[in-house]
Amino acid sequence: MLAARARGHEVTVADPLDFHIVVSRGRPAMFLGNSPVPHADLVIPRIGASITNYGLAVVRQFDLMGVPVLNNAIAIARSRDKLRAMQLLTKKDIDVPRTVCARTPESVDVALSFIGGTPAIVKLQQGAQGIGTMIAETPQAVTSLLETLWAMGQDIILQEYIAESKGRDYRAIVVGGRVVATMRRQAKKGEFRSNLHRGGAGVRVKMDKRYSQAAVASVKVMGLEVAGVDMLEGRDGPKILEINSSPGLEGIERTSGVDVAGAIILHAERFLEKRKERRSRSSRRDVVIEDERRHTRVPHARARA
Repeated sequence: MLAARARGHEVTVADPLDFHIVVSRGRPAMFLGNSPVPHADLVIPRIGASITNYGLAVVRQFDLMGVPVLNNAIAIARSRDKLRAMQLLTKKDIDVPRTVCARTPESVDVALSFIGGTPAIVKLQQGAQGIGTMIAETPQAVTSLLETLWAMGQDIILQEYIAESKGRDYRAIVVGGRVVATMRRQAKKGEFRSNLHRGGAGVRVKMDKRYSQAAVASVKVMGLEVAGVDMLEGRDGPKILEINSSPGLEGIERTSGVDVAGAIILHAERFLEKRKERRSRSSRRDVVIEDERRHTRVPHARARA
């Protein structure tokens, strides 16, 4: 907000839960409280993990109304679903920790064999800031955790524990297809999660080129314009741990000394200009709408002579 206002933009900050979505034939609309949503040239989504579904609906509605959004709903949804994100990354030959999905207590032993046994990382498929990420030291602990979480209706994935990372990881902020800020995070003593919200410490660092390339490639696969990428240091190079479509800025700005918010606003300006140029050249449908239709479109039958 401050970075945008410093460049002369008018800014409105709104809680996604305060929007009322109106779905009607040919006239998508939204209200903020009791009033129609004011005109916006661009929306920069910042969607909390706890309101992902409604937040995505709000972002999608802006898109349907023709308002440009810097991270669209499909891209955010890809990154929020950890298993889906891993599937898409590995399809593009981007390395990730070995990951397996299990759904019954009888399958736990087989699942653990796929990821090298215990200790193992147990994750909720949707979570952020280290919430929903646990370590289990024994097969019995894994089974106990899974049974408890399954009983609560949670979808779970298991990941291999990368011992060589020693509680460290890299965080890179990617904006407009380039890395603008980096840091290494170190978990506090007795903790395996390096998130700053969990007490981890950030250190300024210049990443190896392989890590920067992996971060940029991962964000491209998700289709995001702005993202934070967490990477582990594996024996064979970077392993993508998570891609965050609404990364926190305060910690990495303080650690790296980079004005990340300013970089996001500069990219938002360029993004909007390019969109206007494309629209002036063609009247093609919105990218998000096209992307959603692509999955449901039925090919026309070949006409017979």
